[in-house]
Amino acid sequence: MAAPGLRGSSVALVVVATVLGSFWVRLAASQQQGEEATAGEEEAQRQRYNFRFVRHARDAPLVSHYNYIVVGGGTAGCPLAATLSERSRVLLLERGGYPYGNRNVSSEYRFADALADTSPSSPAQRFVSEDGVVNARARVLGGGSCLNAGFYTRASTEYVRAAGWDARLVNASYRWVERELVFRPDVPRWQCALREGLLQAGVTPDNGYTFDHVPGTKIGGTIFDSAGRRHTAADFLRSANPRRLTVFLHATVSQILFRRREGSARPVAYGVVFTDPMGVQHRVYLRGVGRSEVILAAGTLGSPQLLMLSGIGPRAHLERHGVRAVVDHPMVGQGVADNPMNSVFVPSPVPVALSLVQVVGVTRFGSFIEGVSGSQFGIPLHSRRRAHSFGMFSPMTGQLGTLPPRERTAEAMRRAAEAMKGLDRRAFRGGFILEKILGPLSTGHVELRSTDPHANPAVTFNYFRDPRDVERCVRGIETIERVVRSRAFARFTYANATAMDAAFNRAALAKLLNLMPRHPRDNRPLQQYCRDTVMTIWHYHGGCHVGPVVDTDYRVIGVAGLRVVDSSTFKYSPGTNPQATVMMLGRYMGLKIQEEGWRPGPRN
Repeated sequence: MAAPGLRGSSVALVVVATVLGSFWVRLAASQQQGEEATAGEEEAQRQRYNFRFVRHARDAPLVSHYNYIVVGGGTAGCPLAATLSERSRVLLLERGGYPYGNRNVSSEYRFADALADTSPSSPAQRFVSEDGVVNARARVLGGGSCLNAGFYTRASTEYVRAAGWDARLVNASYRWVERELVFRPDVPRWQCALREGLLQAGVTPDNGYTFDHVPGTKIGGTIFDSAGRRHTAADFLRSANPRRLTVFLHATVSQILFRRREGSARPVAYGVVFTDPMGVQHRVYLRGVGRSEVILAAGTLGSPQLLMLSGIGPRAHLERHGVRAVVDHPMVGQGVADNPMNSVFVPSPVPVALSLVQVVGVTRFGSFIEGVSGSQFGIPLHSRRRAHSFGMFSPMTGQLGTLPPRERTAEAMRRAAEAMKGLDRRAFRGGFILEKILGPLSTGHVELRSTDPHANPAVTFNYFRDPRDVERCVRGIETIERVVRSRAFARFTYANATAMDAAFNRAALAKLLNLMPRHPRDNRPLQQYCRDTVMTIWHYHGGCHVGPVVDTDYRVIGVAGLRVVDSSTFKYSPGTNPQATVMMLGRYMGLKIQEEGWRPGPRN
């Protein structure tokens, strides 16, 4: 965005203004050329995938009207918008870019690169929680499904029952998702060994290949096809009605518009304001009365942030930021949680094939065990560079579990990445086994850091504040130790520390990764080990819980014409990995809203 010009009466100021004005013109032109290049690439991909309804935000009209405005083209927003477009005119607004043709999104082998990319055009926007844990937030059409490890598993029947969902419609919605983009993985030997090791460690029974969330060990689905290509929530838009759906990319929504309807005490949402990358504001209004809605699907950070920016939130907090409270809603932003993840690296004496999450052990004590392995951890990040990486658990992606969270500074990350260059390539053979805890019971909050809608809000997760979370972690680590010692896993572990030391510099590797077996001098209690080595598995949720913030139909309590349909409504993370249920919820609520819209009589 060009800076405002300088004005002055003196000759000196005129000269300065001229020079600076020339600079800003060149800068604006340069930015515009960059935007044109991005727009040109996205236009080519749009034509290739026949997404005629997808446009760059700068091509949007200054004023437009739709039946539904969906904010957030992510894991829930895409299936929601596609479903609503079957009967209504829908606008989908996404702050990020196009996933198709983006090498960091499309390939299984580039998964870590997407998380390591810190450029303004990256599909992942990095942030650091107030707890000190580095995290990432999706910024791309398709949302988190463009960045994750691809594992697909449903929520448990108990979770569906507790949510109050219609079980028959839930199953139909899951099946719709699965027809579009879920595949059976080809399970390599390392994952087979993990599966057998889990069974030998007591995580039984063997549930085979299933999408169901049940205790025991299983193989789940994946959104990667047999060629290693990622399929994302953006694929659901192929089933949309192209005459009724419009999608604008690089559209950052800054405000939901409210007014008071005559005879009603509740404010009514009637539109939104969004800006394109050049800073131009666009207004979108709902058409019709009582049957049109704004639906937030901006995720755990985005939805509570946008509610607060629009005046829906804790009054005192809003007023501190100069935001006029439309509705004093003290629970907006509360109850946010991130499932703590602790991982260990198991060096292998033999080469290991690449695999992301395919096998999971669902324990009965509230811990889930998964693994990722292989050549990804020995190849360079960003293809041609010769720097080694450990993929999704590298310092390049912000993951440095050998240091307590508060010590994971940018400088510490830089030193760790530099130290990797000195490691023997044999140190990169192996895989990570990780545990994620159920729930969690520890929760925190999201707050505004500023009124800039482009900036991330401040988020505190309070990892392991509840001692029950710590105990679940301890039992999960103990289970991983049994897996590593199992007969099934013997092929992929060194016989002893001496053999490992002979292969590579184990002491140097131990400064970068938490190894299993643990070093003999690491005598920390496992409770402290869990706290010191905690990382994210990117499954954060909450902030707009059902009950305090939205009702069971996901309408925001206290206002009309506004819903939230995404992971911010979850009290607990569903299943072992939540993406299946977030996609299902988009389809499920699209069908429910369709049904409501065709009933006689007003809704609000």
